Amino acid sequence: MIKKLIIARHTGFCFGVARALELARAAEPPLWCIGPPVHNEAAVEQLRAEGIHIAESLDDVPEGAGVMLRSHGADKALCEALRGRRVVDATCPCVARIHNIVQTKSGEGRRIMIFGSAEHPEVRAVASRCADAAVISSLEELAARGEDDRRKPYCVVSQTTAHRGKWEECVYFLKKHYTNVEIIDTICGTADTRRREAEEMAAKADILVVVGDNASSNTRNLAACAPNAVIVPSSRRLPALLRERCVTVAVTAGTSTPASIIEEVVKKMEEMMNAEVGTAEEQAPQEADTPETRADEAAADNGESFAELLESSVKTLYTGDKVTGVITAISPTEVSVDLGTKHAGYIPVDELSEDPSESVQEKLKVGDEIEVFVVRVNDVEGTTMLSRKRLEVVKSWETVEAARESGAVLEGTVTEENKGGVVVSVKGVRVFVPASQSGLPKDAQLSQLVSQKVRLRITEFNRARRRVVGSVRAVQQEERKAASDAVWESLEVGKTFEGTVKSLTSYGAFVDIGGIDGMVHVSELSWQRIAQPSDVVKPGDRLTVRVLGFDREKKKISLAYRKPEDNPWTKFLNACRVNDVLDVKVVKLMPFGAFCEILPGVDGLVHISHLAHHHVAKPSDVVNEGDVIKVKLIAVDCEKKKISLSVKALTEPEEDEGDGGASDTEAVAIPLTPEDAGGESPDGDAMPDGEAADAEKGEA
Repeated sequence: MIKKLIIARHTGFCFGVARALELARAAEPPLWCIGPPVHNEAAVEQLRAEGIHIAESLDDVPEGAGVMLRSHGADKALCEALRGRRVVDATCPCVARIHNIVQTKSGEGRRIMIFGSAEHPEVRAVASRCADAAVISSLEELAARGEDDRRKPYCVVSQTTAHRGKWEECVYFLKKHYTNVEIIDTICGTADTRRREAEEMAAKADILVVVGDNASSNTRNLAACAPNAVIVPSSRRLPALLRERCVTVAVTAGTSTPASIIEEVVKKMEEMMNAEVGTAEEQAPQEADTPETRADEAAADNGESFAELLESSVKTLYTGDKVTGVITAISPTEVSVDLGTKHAGYIPVDELSEDPSESVQEKLKVGDEIEVFVVRVNDVEGTTMLSRKRLEVVKSWETVEAARESGAVLEGTVTEENKGGVVVSVKGVRVFVPASQSGLPKDAQLSQLVSQKVRLRITEFNRARRRVVGSVRAVQQEERKAASDAVWESLEVGKTFEGTVKSLTSYGAFVDIGGIDGMVHVSELSWQRIAQPSDVVKPGDRLTVRVLGFDREKKKISLAYRKPEDNPWTKFLNACRVNDVLDVKVVKLMPFGAFCEILPGVDGLVHISHLAHHHVAKPSDVVNEGDVIKVKLIAVDCEKKKISLSVKALTEPEEDEGDGGASDTEAVAIPLTPEDAGGESPDGDAMPDGEAADAEKGEA
């Protein structure tokens, strides 16, 4: 009798089989399949009952009927013969990958060696896609090949359902004895996972029951992994030895076995187990036996009752569930996931991530735990379509909803300009931000925000209507206030800040120094004479500014951009001394003399009486604006920052011709600026305001 039951976690259709049956049922009738679509008679009979026909060859298919290529793949010749006809290609993606590999490697000049059964339709289909393919099924066959064969360029692949242990024996031999071989492991991860699990279960049980059809290569491989294994095609074919002695029974199934048959077999064993327990109750003393003790005995090694074990192993999944599983296989088209149920879980590649640039397959690996969203459950086939992308969306909605409740700030990327605002993607959730809440000035172009990252607060959330509204402005105001408070706390005269030019006026520039704006007067922008602030800075420029003063009550801050060490007057005092001879440039002519640039920002005056030893009626008789002349530095007034220059001091005085020219002793009375001259020219005419202003350039 059955004493204990161990049920495999990995059973039911694999992804390739489930996909083939799904395609068959979705196809337009009439539909014919060349050969059985799966190696399980019960599954094939179910398809026949649904109107899907099975043909031995293309000759048996009526004209105009659709033709299905089964999951094992089809010969190349058959595919070519089907050109122009309605075809449903149900080739397993793992098998299709092998087709691509052998065609590519064969085209590169390599011979193809296939590890598998030469009579299996999958192997025949692979071999048809390359010339002169070699098929081996064991290490003995490989070792028997000649020495010449070992020097040929080979590419070696395997049947998807091949035995892992035998394959690895051949791989070891190939690496050791073949000099030019490329080995590509193409064993299906799902089949390999089930084989390892079957071996572990067989070691713990008296009998390993493999539910499946003898025609299935995968089922036979599972049975071959343990000496105590038996193949059971249905509940009606349970072996008699299960009733003959007390046994621990382990149950697994091939990848082409429907979940319904597995469940029937398990339920039959449950009935046998319960009947045997009932008989034992009648024979045992009443005081020594209770339902609790019977359950304890049944679960002695499991830690759970058979009913619990059965329920957990065949538990139902529902669309919309969030479940956690373990990755068992990764292929170019899907990821297989063990959910701990009787359903074969799979994630199509396009359901792995929202980001098309993300290489998910490089980040995932077999054995990783992964949380997924149940998209569709097929209890008949025992498959579950999963999605990680949709789970991320579900989690994102939950995150956004929680942020609405808590007032948390979220970050997103502006994806498009919309009528009246912009759309921000927050973890895949579309959030509408009205123009008034975008954080831009009223007349600004919203398009400038597209592709920019923004921080926002959720102001409205309606999941039923899928409407989410947010505000960037609210976050900016809060962050600006916090930054402003911090700046005011640390503000002191002389302190420097990194700031951004926000706007310009005729009298200066407003600079944001971290939440508050300060003003740099035009006179503090540069040591040079400038016509307007835009000569030095423009909006958006980053500046290092210095605090000149501030008023906390009026919230005003005066800033300086020009640096004290760049003061041209200081540079002049360090570079020049009285009696130095200098090369200067005439920059302005006045009735009373010529202003000359000594250094950028520092001008000196050559009074008309010092332009020459002879009488000069007007400065333009001697020099012109733009001329570079030699002068002697004759006086410096540091307090008033005024400089007196002389041309005639460089030469000997001419003989006195009685022309009334000024003598050397008159130099001390020379006016250095128009103000010193009373605002009048030597001729007594009042100077224009502009000229009077220009005359002040002698000041730094």
